[in-house]
Amino acid sequence: MKLGRNEPCPCGSGKKYKRCCMSSTAKQHASMLDDIEQIAAMNPNLSIEELNIVAEQKMKALNDRPHPDFCGLSPTQMSNWLYAPFSEWKGGLIHTPDNLKTSPVMRYLALILDEATQNDGSFKATSKGNLPTKIVKQASELLPEFAVSELERHISISEYAGSNEDKFNALHYSRVLAKIAGIIYHRSGRYHVKKAAQKQYLAHGIQAFFIPMLEAATSQYNWGYLDRWEHDVDLRAIWLFMLWRLQNHGNTQQLIEEVITAFPDLLLKCPEDEYRSSSRLLSIMIESRFIKRFLEFWGFVSVVPGRYVDDLRALDEVEVQPLMKQVFQFDV
Repeated sequence: MKLGRNEPCPCGSGKKYKRCCMSSTAKQHASMLDDIEQIAAMNPNLSIEELNIVAEQKMKALNDRPHPDFCGLSPTQMSNWLYAPFSEWKGGLIHTPDNLKTSPVMRYLALILDEATQNDGSFKATSKGNLPTKIVKQASELLPEFAVSELERHISISEYAGSNEDKFNALHYSRVLAKIAGIIYHRSGRYHVKKAAQKQYLAHGIQAFFIPMLEAATSQYNWGYLDRWEHDVDLRAIWLFMLWRLQNHGNTQQLIEEVITAFPDLLLKCPEDEYRSSSRLLSIMIESRFIKRFLEFWGFVSVVPGRYVDDLRALDEVEVQPLMKQVFQFDV
């Protein structure tokens, strides 16, 4: 049975539910309904149409008001970040930087395009449909040029180096993104670069594909692809909010807390078990899917793995790289 906002709060405080344990968002809506009821009582001659106009104005004012659960964003602003296309974001701009040398994803894409350019627009794939050993080797040799290289000690299990594409997650991720973005395609045992993409590359360089690759990564690529957890937790919709917060303070623990406050329903998709709480599972997914296999793959951050204390690993430490601030500028 749904608890009415004017009924006694079940916590036993003696206050009305709307004045006590009701969520902050629900309290705002309850307050708005009270205002409309008061207006209707004081103006009995108002028509339904006129009351609807009052309600719409009240709702707009409520949705345009900064909300503490959203770190000061209004519900209107948050809705825009969750659902609007790249070109229609408000309060956030994305720039294509002049220099992408510190971005693993874009450097790997350049290797793929260079190989195709040198071979009339295509090159032979392996029997498994992977990138050839030549490109894998070239990509592995780029590791010292990235911020992540300071922490990469065990090359055999590195995300940024490997003997073949299957053992080289960052390269595999980049190839998959290039295919999703419509830059390359696989046919008859070869990887081909689309003719339009070849022209763009010759005219504008690797910068021509920065936005298409980023859009593919945040809207089409399956973030659970490389881990295959059974839990259906899609973080893509909130990626811009998370990036904004991380760029603001660079604190993983604070980011997790802000996400849980702003999007508490995510915890419902992370059922606790004997090993982890719901919040711990969500934090692991944010670290893996958002921070390590998105932000770090792109060169936006570097990650210092958390240390073990009493057999429990602390959250990773994140260092925001200059590339992130060059690309993302927020005015909120």
